[in-house]
Amino acid sequence: MSAGRPVLPDWLEPVRKAAETITADELSRFVPPEDAETRDGAVLMLFGEGPAGPDLLLTERAHHMRSHPGQVSFPGGSIDPTDVDPVAAALREAEEETGLDPAGVEVFGTLPELWLPPSNFAVTTVLGWWREQTPVSVVDPDEVHQVLRVPIEELLDPAHRMTTVHPLGRVGPGFLIGPGRDVVLWGFTAGIISRLFEYVGWARDWDPEVTFELEDRMIFGSNKPTPLPPMPPPNTSFQEGPGQ
Repeated sequence: MSAGRPVLPDWLEPVRKAAETITADELSRFVPPEDAETRDGAVLMLFGEGPAGPDLLLTERAHHMRSHPGQVSFPGGSIDPTDVDPVAAALREAEEETGLDPAGVEVFGTLPELWLPPSNFAVTTVLGWWREQTPVSVVDPDEVHQVLRVPIEELLDPAHRMTTVHPLGRVGPGFLIGPGRDVVLWGFTAGIISRLFEYVGWARDWDPEVTFELEDRMIFGSNKPTPLPPMPPPNTSFQEGPGQ
């Protein structure tokens, strides 16, 4: 990272400003309980500029994982004792999962800590600008099935939006991604993307009545289901964003 305020492309400035004001409640209804013993984690929300324009780096979990096989997420994981802070953890995990060179990443903020009740993780989302891009790919196929650079324009396209329905009744925002639009982005990662993009004014109107029923295998894998609290439908009030 360079000294002082990071130099970002103009289109990314709204995200930097949002990181200074957005609250946990505006991203999720789940925040770490007071005085709870949680597991600390960090993920890297990395913005870059690829062949199709501004994009996000995402990973798809290996399909044989015991839980959430094939789920799409930001690179990241547990904060180790050797990590000085969530930023160090997110960059380390991204390097281990995708081969990303952390030296080319300009960290420009973090989002409020959020809670994942099923795993009891308190997760910090680290915001990064991919200043000097290097090739990325699957490092360990036992953990990662594929590495994706998803254009933001595709994430904003109403044709790729839907409401995902959990087998236990929970609903949330979802996206169809990948070259064939056959990979479902849902859950924690989809929620952050959807609500952050709405907060910065990028989101476009989409039809929340278009639904996708999540299959048990996508969530539980070989584990038994754990009851989850119901969530309200996603906010359907959106502003138009750039690129239209």
